[in-house]
Amino acid sequence: MPDYRLGFESLRHERHVPDLPVHGDLPDWLTGTLIRNGPAQFEVGDQAYNHWFDGHAMLHAFRMGGGTVEYRNRFLQSQSRQEALDAGEIVRSEFATDPCMSIFGRAMSVFNPQPTDNASINVARIDDAYVALTATPIPVVFDPATLETAGVVDYDDDVDAPMSTAHPLVEPGTGRTVTYLTEFGRQSKYHIAGIESGSRSREVLATLDVDRPRYMHSFGMTERYVILAEWPLVVDPLDLLLRGKPFIENFEWEPQLGTRFRILRKEDGEEVATCTAEAAFGFHHVNAFERGEEVVCDVVTYPDASIIDDLYLDRLRSDDPTPGTGHLRRYRLSLNGGPVSSTVQSEEQLELPRIHEEAARARPYRHVYGVGEETPGSFTDGLVKIDVETGGATTWREPGTYPGEPVFVPDPEGKSAEDGVVLSVVLDPSANQSFLLVLDAGSFNERARADVPHAIPFGFHGQFFEEESGR
Repeated sequence: MPDYRLGFESLRHERHVPDLPVHGDLPDWLTGTLIRNGPAQFEVGDQAYNHWFDGHAMLHAFRMGGGTVEYRNRFLQSQSRQEALDAGEIVRSEFATDPCMSIFGRAMSVFNPQPTDNASINVARIDDAYVALTATPIPVVFDPATLETAGVVDYDDDVDAPMSTAHPLVEPGTGRTVTYLTEFGRQSKYHIAGIESGSRSREVLATLDVDRPRYMHSFGMTERYVILAEWPLVVDPLDLLLRGKPFIENFEWEPQLGTRFRILRKEDGEEVATCTAEAAFGFHHVNAFERGEEVVCDVVTYPDASIIDDLYLDRLRSDDPTPGTGHLRRYRLSLNGGPVSSTVQSEEQLELPRIHEEAARARPYRHVYGVGEETPGSFTDGLVKIDVETGGATTWREPGTYPGEPVFVPDPEGKSAEDGVVLSVVLDPSANQSFLLVLDAGSFNERARADVPHAIPFGFHGQFFEEESGR
């Protein structure tokens, strides 16, 4: 395939390349490992997964130091993958794929559920463990040097919920990791939990009762509060058990409900405000911060949840263009529960947003980096840097190439929040390969690139780990 659709084809081999060809000038201070996660196998035997989110997870590591780049890729050896390979067919349900079961098999799955551990969305650290994450609370541990799978995290607590987020947030200053979980049942609940630095125990900070849970991929956090954006994509928990549909197909779009923002105080778990805005949908929160008597919450949004349908593989591989980006929308939420004000911050659209975590998380900030789409129907054909105050945007594009999520790495001796580099893995279909791109974060000009000997399927998220923690 000569276009972006190559990014949705399976990559079945694993490689280790000690020294990739590097063009340009890698900063001397750039020492550490970029580890990226994403689906890389979309078929098992004669069966195919339905959705981009369903493919088997593969990790990709780019280790940088001394002007060189080492590359390694390896499948995450999850139970979901191993069972499928052993059986020669899909065994566990994924986001939008449900294996064919007999009526008896479906009934047994109600009493003995097997949630997927196909952790293909993100990577993080919990205590001293490097983990791959998905929307089930089963962090899969891997070795950051070899990418070998090493079991799962056994939490030292009794928190029990089948759904979580692959986007935990780390509190500036404390190092505590904050996440949320959804518990389905006759009375469903949202739980906000914190994991102290150096711990593997989740402390429940707040619990909210909810009759029909809503689909939330991520959340927002300020210094004092957690913000849940409940998009009007809702599910009756009984449907998850009885309808026999893939997970996401049980959710219904009900725009009359609007979008409900729930603001929870981390200190005591109190819900201090509930604000309702017009219906919208979003995967990714960008950032949130407090300003006077309001919370400012920035999210990449879409008019409705049809973007989920647009990401089914048959659509992504078709000749029907798929929109890959949304609008950066700023919500102003009153701590008194008053009306919600929302504005689109830039004409430039984006997805997979990232910020300078150390300088910006839970604070007023200036720039967000993401993938962009200049040509409709070209998926994500560029990188964008948006000034959230002015709406202005700077872009990087190279015709015929398709970048993935940009990860900001700060210069340890930098004097401003823009001092650093942005790392992205870019697909070049004409060359049937990908490359690691290094941009100067301030000017958004290319500094260097390193060629990978094969095409890397489009992934989701990654993190840069400094050398002392990335070995």
